[in-house]
Amino acid sequence: QVQLVESGGGLVQAGGSLRLSCAASVRIFSNYAMAWFRQAPGKEREFVAAISWSGGNTYYADSVKGRFTISRDNGKNMVDLQMNSLKPEDTAVYYCAADPDRMTTNLSLRKYNYWGQGTQVTVSS
Repeated sequence: QVQLVESGGGLVQAGGSLRLSCAASVRIFSNYAMAWFRQAPGKEREFVAAISWSGGNTYYADSVKGRFTISRDNGKNMVDLQMNSLKPEDTAVYYCAADPDRMTTNLSLRKYNYWGQGTQVTVSS
């Protein structure tokens, strides 16, 4: 069983930055690919960023490429999402997710078995 707890959300002005963190309660964190998804009101949950089990490969949605950075620390069982140059359209609940298929870094939410409770990010204009 994997438990994920996100933190770091909040209210920020457009152009500002936030850093989200996800702490994983799991025996071997490096067995999992990790990702961040987000869901805005009235919209479907969408992919934001993913990172391979080793941290050697990262993937981003076009809408956040160049502004967001995903990273992980397997020694601390943590995955972070650094968000810079935030825009009002980044406003959403952000979810951390874990995929036990460590050989493939998936971008589809259907592949992720474990989810955190989410953290709200609000960007004001």
